[in-house]
Amino acid sequence: MILLRLTAAALLGAALLVPAIARAEEGDAARGRSLFQRQCQACHQAVQPRHGVGPSLQGVVGRAAASAAGYNYSPALKASGLTWTAEVLQDFLGAPTVRVPGTRMVQRVAAEQDRRDIVAFLAEQTAP
Repeated sequence: MILLRLTAAALLGAALLVPAIARAEEGDAARGRSLFQRQCQACHQAVQPRHGVGPSLQGVVGRAAASAAGYNYSPALKASGLTWTAEVLQDFLGAPTVRVPGTRMVQRVAAEQDRRDIVAFLAEQTAP
């Protein structure tokens, strides 16, 4: 009887943990919105299709790097050949000047979960 209770408790605990792990791997878009507003919005727009100091990030996931019309990208980013997948964005945000030497973006997002959350938010911001 005690063994059955422990097993049931362990299963319940594991069932509660799995969604948290999945969210961590995929990112939390609501949290990402807040992080984006605090860390990225001074230079980038994501909800509006207009450029600021940095290019608009609306519709960035799946787009070729340096391809948003009307923005003057660095030669390094133009020559990078990158496509902004979720994985590439997460890697780039972790160390932009390492991933693309010569990029003008020098601000990095150190925490992996913060990068996942920001990318989850960006994935929701589709181009019009």
